[in-house]
Amino acid sequence: MVDKDGFRSNVAIVISDGRGKVFLAKRLGQQSWQFPQGGVDKGESADQALFRELYEEVGLESSDVEIIQRSKKWLRYHIPPSMQRKNSKPLCIGQKQKWYFLQLTGDTSKVCFDTSGSPEFDDWQWVNYWYPINSVISFKQNVYRNAL
Repeated sequence: MVDKDGFRSNVAIVISDGRGKVFLAKRLGQQSWQFPQGGVDKGESADQALFRELYEEVGLESSDVEIIQRSKKWLRYHIPPSMQRKNSKPLCIGQKQKWYFLQLTGDTSKVCFDTSGSPEFDDWQWVNYWYPINSVISFKQNVYRNAL
């Protein structure tokens, strides 16, 4: 859902291994890495979107994680004009995100990128907690810094 200001509602998912490492996923066919994230559908709560996206993007279910914390407010980032879909209505100029910090309680063998038939990622790794800030695409760095 895109709000009146042009920001799409979204959830961002940080999964911890409990030893100071976080789950970072590689975009399909690209060399860019990010936390899993996805849109909040109409009529869906952010918590519902979290668990839907967690399963669709990485194959994990609510029983595989524990919510440690969630952001109290929406954090925003702008999409550069050159990357905006100019023909979409309404125009989306960025994302507003609820950030979820999860502890993995299940097994990493359950990680699967093709549960929805259209995978967004093709690899993943455990990285140090602060590593994603400087490795994510530049226009997302501030929102990562503010969230972490």
